[in-house]
Amino acid sequence: MASTTTSGTSAAPRRASLTDPGYQAFVILRTGFTVAPILFGLDKFANLLVDWPAYLAPWINDIVPGSAQAAMYAVGVIEIVAGVVVGVAPRFGGWLVAGWLAGIIVDLLTIPDYYDIALRDFGLLLGAVALARLAQHYHGVRS
Repeated sequence: MASTTTSGTSAAPRRASLTDPGYQAFVILRTGFTVAPILFGLDKFANLLVDWPAYLAPWINDIVPGSAQAAMYAVGVIEIVAGVVVGVAPRFGGWLVAGWLAGIIVDLLTIPDYYDIALRDFGLLLGAVALARLAQHYHGVRS
């Protein structure tokens, strides 16, 4: 009697999911919202991209303990954790990043001349919400 071994997954459904534009959008957003927060979070410790403490509104700097740079260290840790959460649990991580971006937008709207960055971050917030919604449908689909 011949024995057949099956792996439980078929290449055809995997190929079909890779051709689905919705799934592609999910993968693109999940990758972006995993990598970007981790990289920006790491840069809070090095200030290579920009002088991050300049983005902290004075009123927030007045209520957080320590210096603006110390606050940026905490922000960096939060952003790294948020990126990891998106990678592991995008249904939750998308909302986490959206909430974090909402806080950043409030901060930026209270600093003169940072309105353009606040608008950009609003666009990112919409992307994070789209990720969370797509994850409701696609998380768990194996590529």
